[in-house]
Amino acid sequence: MTLRDAVEGKEYVIRQIVTDDEELDAFLFSLGCYSGESITVVTRKKNSCVVSIKDARYNIDIQLADAILI
Repeated sequence: MTLRDAVEGKEYVIRQIVTDDEELDAFLFSLGCYSGESITVVTRKKNSCVVSIKDARYNIDIQLADAILI
């Protein structure tokens, strides 16, 4: 299941980040978004969603949400 399919307000554990871009992987890691970390979808918008990782909130686009497996 991807982050795009997540229920708002429910906490999930990231299983895997599926991307071929090493720079994007490093960026997500710097945000605290990596395997084993908890993540919560706070709200959804038309082409993005707001997520909570380690008490911080980030707005990510749908393509990135599809790359995060929970």
